[in-house]
Amino acid sequence: MDGLDKLNNLNKSAELAGGQQRIDAQHQKGKLTARERIDYLLDPGSFHELDKFVVHRATDYGMDKSHPLGDGVVTGYGKVNGRLVYLFAHDFTVFGGSLSETFGNKINKVMDMALKNGAPIIAINDSGGARIQEGVLSLAGYSEVFYRTTISSGVVPQINAIIGPCAGGAVYAPAIGDFILMVNKTSHMFVTGPDVVKEALGQDVSFEDLGGAAVHAEKSGVAHFVTENEQDAFTLIRRLLSFLPENNSEPPPRVKTGDSPDRRDERLRAVIPSDPKKPYDMKDVIRSVVDNGDYLEVHSGFAQTITVGFGRLDGDTVGVVANQPMVLSGVLDSNSSSKAARFIRFCDSFNIPVITFVDVPGYMPGTEEEHKGIIKHGSKLLFAYCEATVPKITVITRKAYGGGYCAMGSKYSKADINYAWPTAEIAVMGPEEAIRIIFRKEISEAADKKATAAKLAAEYREKFANPYAAAAHGIVDEVIDPAETRSKIIAALWSLKNKREFRPPRKHGNIQL
Repeated sequence: MDGLDKLNNLNKSAELAGGQQRIDAQHQKGKLTARERIDYLLDPGSFHELDKFVVHRATDYGMDKSHPLGDGVVTGYGKVNGRLVYLFAHDFTVFGGSLSETFGNKINKVMDMALKNGAPIIAINDSGGARIQEGVLSLAGYSEVFYRTTISSGVVPQINAIIGPCAGGAVYAPAIGDFILMVNKTSHMFVTGPDVVKEALGQDVSFEDLGGAAVHAEKSGVAHFVTENEQDAFTLIRRLLSFLPENNSEPPPRVKTGDSPDRRDERLRAVIPSDPKKPYDMKDVIRSVVDNGDYLEVHSGFAQTITVGFGRLDGDTVGVVANQPMVLSGVLDSNSSSKAARFIRFCDSFNIPVITFVDVPGYMPGTEEEHKGIIKHGSKLLFAYCEATVPKITVITRKAYGGGYCAMGSKYSKADINYAWPTAEIAVMGPEEAIRIIFRKEISEAADKKATAAKLAAEYREKFANPYAAAAHGIVDEVIDPAETRSKIIAALWSLKNKREFRPPRKHGNIQL
């Protein structure tokens, strides 16, 4: 029994981590401890901790006088919705969650296990960065984590919850991973903190303004999701994982949703306004089509001219990419192109079909976008669609003009099935713009310029800007009743379930980064 008493005492000591005083301080900030976070995330009683008694080996700067068990990170494996996940959670009560050599080794072990066993890796980040007292060894620890995050990319899903500070080297592993969640007013990510910014650049900036959740969700695009508290973050992770496969060799999980694959929605017949310049909410279309209206939007606050996210069709996971006419007519700019491209590449990595809804006027013109690199960033979207070999189904609801048509899952980027609603307009540009170029002289010489332009635009729309001209060339496979959009897509997905698409052998492509 003496042995068991020692084991129990060691377990209690490890679970106390940095001590009750620091645990109380964490709670006073409205934050959970590392183990409390794991309990919220995992199925009850499923957590198996590894390396609970590991201690650091540093001796400089008084480090030899303190050896807390676990060394500031809790690692192990458990279940989410009955499925295996590996995870690690920084413990801010121990040296501020700073990474040491042994801390890094613990993370590397579970990442290796996740890769070997084909299961997602979840990181719960709450860290001040590298442990300064260990110098280059802490940097080596980070570098090892970066390497594993990179080689695991596209093999197992990698989800990062930022629940507190994430500074310096700590930000890069989450950035390499697949999804980042932040908590409003609690999470902060930055390469250097406000004090360093003040010293180096003379700028006064708060934690929130430099690297808060709103900044990264709306401006930088670093964060994919923002929640109001930690508990909501872990609930969201569980929901996200429900759409994803364990690894790239498995299909996503199939769920019985109870939503009939033959369900029609007559409301879709009236969703497109009679005025071609009037917007509508593409998310209403998406929610009408997916099972039970369940659409998990990704990057909802960033690059809002396009929406991306996960849904289900007849119980199977799909990735959705759609222009959003409510914001700048759904135009493609640098940020929206990059946002959609990375999402498509994630879906392609993990066997998730891509459903595209198109209402796009083209790429954003002007000096600002040209200087931001719209050519470079816009090419990412073309690259992602052309590269993807998962089933790709496109529905053109209204306008599909110019390069925007080409980029948004067109037949020529090898979409498998292309549908169009009767309201679709597929052309090099809009009728009004086209006739000003084609008939510039006729319009300028007309007695009634406005009436002449209107007549010519109507003729152009009748001849080119409709789905039937494209259907005549096989560019659109079928013009469909909008009410049947759901059943048509589900039938197409069924036909593509055994799709095989072969490409020339290569190490990897060279996407414009």
